[in-house]
Amino acid sequence: MSSRLNRFLGDSPGRTVVKLLVISLIVGAVMSAFNWYPIDILHAIRDFLVNLWNLGFDALGRFGDYLILGAVVVIPVFLILRILSYRNS
Repeated sequence: MSSRLNRFLGDSPGRTVVKLLVISLIVGAVMSAFNWYPIDILHAIRDFLVNLWNLGFDALGRFGDYLILGAVVVIPVFLILRILSYRNS
């Protein structure tokens, strides 16, 4: 059982606890220095996902705008060329 626990943790339980305590202390000091809180991280992730979502739909909207803008020019030109081609044959 002990070897499976050591393999899961990557080291002995005591050493793993010490490593986690040291890393937690360093991360806590850095977060305190920047006045960051865990809820700020969650809000940042949420805002990132919302902005990404909106950007995706904005891209679809721009695609539709480009399609309509191009169609305003291409379709009349196509119809005129077809009519001229029809008259020549």
